[in-house]
Amino acid sequence: MSTSVIGAAVSRIDGKLKVTGAARYAVDHPMDQIAYGVGIHSTIANGAIARIDTSAAESMPGVIAVLHHGNTDPLFRPANPFEHDSRAGESRPPFEDDKVYYYGQFVALVVANTFEQAQDAATRVKIEYQEVKPLVRLSDAPPPSGAPARNYKRGDPDGSFKSAPVQIDFTYTTPAETHNPMEMHGTIAVWNGNKVTLYETTQGVVNHQHVMSEMIGVPLEDVHVISPFCGSGFGGKLFPWPHSMLAAIAARKVERPVKVSVPRSLMFTTVGHRPFTQQRVRIGATKDGKLVSLQHDVVTPSSIIDAYAENCTEPTPVLYSCANVSAQQHVVHLNIGTPTPMRGPGTTPGLFAIESAMDDLAIKLNLDPLDLRLRNYAEMDESSNKPFSSKHLREAYQKGAERFGWSRRNPKVGSMRDGDLILGWGMASCTWPAGRGSAEVRVRLNADGTARASSATQDIGTGTYTIFAQVVSEKTGIPVEKVDVVLGDSSLPPGPMSGGSTGNASVLPAIAAAAEDAVNTLKGVAVKTEGSPFFNADAKTLNLTGGRLHTQDKSPDSGVPFGEILKMRRLAGIEGQAKTSPDENSHKLSSHTFGAQFCEVTWDPGIARLRVSRWVTVMDAGRIINHKTARNQILGGVVMGIGMGLFEETRYDQRNGKPLNNNFADYIVSTNADIPELDCIFVEYPDLNLNEYGARGVGEIGLTGVASALTMAVHHATGVRVRDLPIRIEQLLA
Repeated sequence: MSTSVIGAAVSRIDGKLKVTGAARYAVDHPMDQIAYGVGIHSTIANGAIARIDTSAAESMPGVIAVLHHGNTDPLFRPANPFEHDSRAGESRPPFEDDKVYYYGQFVALVVANTFEQAQDAATRVKIEYQEVKPLVRLSDAPPPSGAPARNYKRGDPDGSFKSAPVQIDFTYTTPAETHNPMEMHGTIAVWNGNKVTLYETTQGVVNHQHVMSEMIGVPLEDVHVISPFCGSGFGGKLFPWPHSMLAAIAARKVERPVKVSVPRSLMFTTVGHRPFTQQRVRIGATKDGKLVSLQHDVVTPSSIIDAYAENCTEPTPVLYSCANVSAQQHVVHLNIGTPTPMRGPGTTPGLFAIESAMDDLAIKLNLDPLDLRLRNYAEMDESSNKPFSSKHLREAYQKGAERFGWSRRNPKVGSMRDGDLILGWGMASCTWPAGRGSAEVRVRLNADGTARASSATQDIGTGTYTIFAQVVSEKTGIPVEKVDVVLGDSSLPPGPMSGGSTGNASVLPAIAAAAEDAVNTLKGVAVKTEGSPFFNADAKTLNLTGGRLHTQDKSPDSGVPFGEILKMRRLAGIEGQAKTSPDENSHKLSSHTFGAQFCEVTWDPGIARLRVSRWVTVMDAGRIINHKTARNQILGGVVMGIGMGLFEETRYDQRNGKPLNNNFADYIVSTNADIPELDCIFVEYPDLNLNEYGARGVGEIGLTGVASALTMAVHHATGVRVRDLPIRIEQLLA
């Protein structure tokens, strides 16, 4: 049995801080003389500000300032497409002009001594608008024109579709969804002369530093971003949003720290969302189910000011074997806030359409859905003609089917029962691109026998602190509990964003290399220090095991604790540092994570009650570094996917663009009562082409494939094909 800390189910090293309330999130940091900023948002979705009257608010007790486009120096736009590590959530800075592009746009900011004073004064600011009828629904917008935002083609998909013996042609839609993490967005800005410190909740401290430097016009070295903890983000906190700039300019104006928090209602407008998607899928196939044509045409909305494209077509040319494929996507502009990545961006709604279309084909051909997928298994990435760096999806299918009992599935609609309940079974493939970026890490070995690892990446609740400690422990033998990990600070060596399931794959090589660098330095100290038992020895003959330095031909017990070696040299500690980038040969392979979802629902037609009753997920995600946190990630993704399939939908008022359900009472998410016991299995084959540990990311993939597995299970139970999410009871009663 392996005793390595890598792969073990290690509890989060930051867990105690969180459960005791000691972990400080963005707006938790105490500040002397802090002032509070409360944003005033537009109540129209299209038009201009005709007049702002701030006199009543400015005369109220405790009010320090009321900022708006008429009294604030203009900010700058980010260098998004021109510089690395520079992407804002919304490219238009707040208060740039008098134009209004969406409901909920910040149009003014009241700054006061207390939050209550600022909130009260905000109600006294009078704003008059010149309103223009907005476009807030895809059906209201003119048809897309111009070149598609995404475009892929191989073979002759149109001609092969027309000649195919079997054809399906359906349109699938997914609604706008809102991230809604427990911790809402917020910023504390503190100026010290010309330098600004921003206490943030962010998924990318380095990117945040770069964007804020550009937009507020301050040199990069004068912007310090601190984000030790992030109360989740799901992609909504990848990039800076207007409230962060407002906090910075307000603090500079009033010469005091300023805190700006985004209320729950504005979480639906001014900090991004997953956009509505309309996806037409056409499949041509032989009578035995072999794909001969796959066409995927997508339309998604973005804001008036940005051209965000939810990349739904990313998996289309990769997942299944087919000689003739086209995938294109158009963007239309509406009076909504700028969309942004949401867990599994693009691929999650894209797979709903692709996998639903595969199910529609299986139904038409009277084939088992799993059998159909195996008949069209892709042995290589046919979009690039590259081999996969690692792919064991067949085994994932097999293990999932065995665990779930798929062979017992009666294909006849409504034929399976549990007492008075009708059972429905569905399954789906899931995938997510596996990537690795650059990272820089510093590891310090201290004379007291502890270690410290640091990087300007962040932990968004996924277990990054613990991964750092595990790798340092594995490389040095120092117990995990003696490894101090420091993240979430832009003054540290630059680290990657926590997004796209690339964070761990990116930092793992850098942590390992930095730890090895520190160990090599330690060995150099040991052989060059008089009095050391290893004085004048060959450093190559030494090992560090269990925190003890020893010769390779002897046991660790014969060695010396590394701290004693440092003390002999009167050193407080020694450091190692490493910067790693993707392997230069990585472009020769196609790297993806794969998996399979198996779902059971129960349908009670007497009371029209639909419930998810059983779930099995199998993931081919390379080597798992921490089984506890990885399992949590997958199960969290499944829970979000059940919410996507059954509940979540942001609905806009056509008159003014207001999200009608901008609160947790009306925006429904999955709760414990909606979720059965979830089963998660990992098919572990290290993907050594990605990094030395063979680990791939698992943050996104658990959500992919869930919604289509649900709709197939619903059809199996009820005979109703749902192609427009979320599934509604009235659809099942039609």
